Amino acid sequence: MTRNTKSFPRDLARKIATVVLSIISIASAAVQGSQTVTGNQPVQPNPARSIQGREADSERIRIGPGDLLTINVFDVPELNQVIRISEKGDGVLILLGPVHLGSMTTEEAQTLIENRLLKGHYVLDPHVSILIQEYGTQGVSVLGEVKNPGTYPVLGARTLLDVIARAGGTTPLAARQATIKRRTGEHEILQASLANDPGELLAGNVLLQPGDTVFVPKAGIVYVLGNVGRPGGFVMQNDGRITLLQAIALAMGVNRTAAQSKIRIIRNTPHGFTEASINLKRIVQGKAPDLALKPEDIVYVPSSVTKTVVLSAATWAQTAAASASVYSITP
Repeated sequence: MTRNTKSFPRDLARKIATVVLSIISIASAAVQGSQTVTGNQPVQPNPARSIQGREADSERIRIGPGDLLTINVFDVPELNQVIRISEKGDGVLILLGPVHLGSMTTEEAQTLIENRLLKGHYVLDPHVSILIQEYGTQGVSVLGEVKNPGTYPVLGARTLLDVIARAGGTTPLAARQATIKRRTGEHEILQASLANDPGELLAGNVLLQPGDTVFVPKAGIVYVLGNVGRPGGFVMQNDGRITLLQAIALAMGVNRTAAQSKIRIIRNTPHGFTEASINLKRIVQGKAPDLALKPEDIVYVPSSVTKTVVLSAATWAQTAAASASVYSITP
């Protein structure tokens, strides 16, 4: 039995194949797109991570004037050398001449030298390593009321408390605030707290930079004189604050013959000395607020003539009675 068949047109077959291939391409692209969105979604930059990266870069030791560098080029010993960075931050290298390396990290300086050697066709595949042998400007100077003033190296991230600890800590006369003079920029001045409160102390722990100068000033002193148990000068250790009652308590209190209603506070002002009369009995009784003192204030506790005479008479009478009892004649 013979079956009649007609040949399939070639042009129509080509068109169908083209459409099928197009559909397959669109489907695969859609699948890839969905996979990209769901599985391989591009990672968005994290602002916090970027900030941390910048802070980490700023904490790295950077090349400064006076630093002594050892530069080695792998497999090219002719280019190995030891250089001293100039005050302008330049170093003279073999073949390259003066190269500005100041304020760079060692990694940045290595990359710069490698690019210069490659661009100048001096070395086909340069690998440079840099070691800082001596630091010329990486120290922090600590002055004032610390046990061991001096200059201490800052290698890596160092805070104010780290450097003060290396200086032996503060003295008993130290104030509760430190001043930091920063060499970079326009000689910025910073204030940092050295408070007794741990939270405030850690919150004000400043990150130091090479070349900073830390000065810990002397704390304020108030003087208590007159009719007190232990006259003298007393450091304002309570974060630079002290009241009249606290100062008198440090002086072991007033004596029995003190005129508590006539205590005088002498203060040195830009316009000269001023004097104020204070009634201590009213403050102790809670009828008047306690007075805050200022550095270099003088608290004078006078003696009461009446109390002195009465107490002296009572003492004389007791002495006389004791003497009479000793020499009395028994009938």
